Amino acid sequence: MLKLEARPQPSKVMSLGSPLIALALTVVLASLLFIALGKDPVRGLSIFFVEPLNGLRATAEVLLKATPLMLCALGLAVCYRANVWNIGAEGQFLLGAITGGGVALWLTSQGITGARGLYSPLVLLAGVVGGAAWAAVTAVLRDRFNASEILVSLMLVYVAQQFLNFLVFGPWKDPMGFNFPQTKTFDASTWLPQLLPGTRLHWGIVVALVMVAVFWIFLFRLYRGYQLQVGGLAPAAARYAGFSARKSLWTALLISGGMAGLAGAMEAAGPLRQLTPHVSTGYGFTAIIVCFVGRLHPVGIVLSSVLLSMMLIGGELGQSRLGLPNALTGVFQGSLLFLLLACDTLITYRVKWRSAPRAVAAPAAPAAAQLKEVQP
Repeated sequence: MLKLEARPQPSKVMSLGSPLIALALTVVLASLLFIALGKDPVRGLSIFFVEPLNGLRATAEVLLKATPLMLCALGLAVCYRANVWNIGAEGQFLLGAITGGGVALWLTSQGITGARGLYSPLVLLAGVVGGAAWAAVTAVLRDRFNASEILVSLMLVYVAQQFLNFLVFGPWKDPMGFNFPQTKTFDASTWLPQLLPGTRLHWGIVVALVMVAVFWIFLFRLYRGYQLQVGGLAPAAARYAGFSARKSLWTALLISGGMAGLAGAMEAAGPLRQLTPHVSTGYGFTAIIVCFVGRLHPVGIVLSSVLLSMMLIGGELGQSRLGLPNALTGVFQGSLLFLLLACDTLITYRVKWRSAPRAVAAPAAPAAAQLKEVQP
């Protein structure tokens, strides 16, 4: 029979191989789902994993969606390494879009114009401030009242969404927008500059890759990053060393919120160029999966953000070309995370085959005892 046996030390091979095994199992599960839906599994897998990279424009769209995922996941990785469970990156993303979009809308309404992209750094800075401020609400409640950052950050997502709805249905609604819930189109001076002509890809992907390098240095080469990780792995050791758990909490949440806010401002000033109720397609929640598939490592997050971006685009293509349900993308994402957590068991345990023990016959009674039982 199969039995899990504890390893003497965690396996580095399985630590790297676990995401690959989980991805392979997700592909197998996807094939079974396609068959159950009456679709060709080869065609379905091609739409999810081949078509999104078929040509320059398609690849540019993958990178466009990978940019906010990458930024949100980098901030979440800092939180999770510090043992701070921020689940509200989606809300911080929305507040970044609101504050960044608000600055762009104000500049537009005041007639302040300039060269294309001139004021985009100001828009992005406003997004960082907005996302960090929204994360600070969670930090205050956790720091002062010991509230669960999981519940607080998650509930604030819905507050942020309703605040966005209020603005685009109310005071920020475009009076010339045919009653659609959206703002005016921002002036070109607030747009993010285009990176590849003929595509929607902007310079935000370059900013995201630069942030990957910055976060790698912060986590693995700076003393402050070392303090955060020690506090997450061994809180008692961190207290003994004099590291401040309160400072780590605030640092992790402000960094995470700022990165999610930056992603939100990029989305508003990049491909959308206005605010709508659907400025986010769940980037903050998907970034949690990106974070764990990438092993909480900046380089791994780059690869996993591209993978999850392909799934998002593949889901859109699957709806239009194969008539697949919209929820299928979420099923694949959830399955990938579930299977990854299951495969991670093999990092600290290994599977051993042990044969079942054979039944042992009871020893025969002594001859003297048998004779005594026979005598009357």
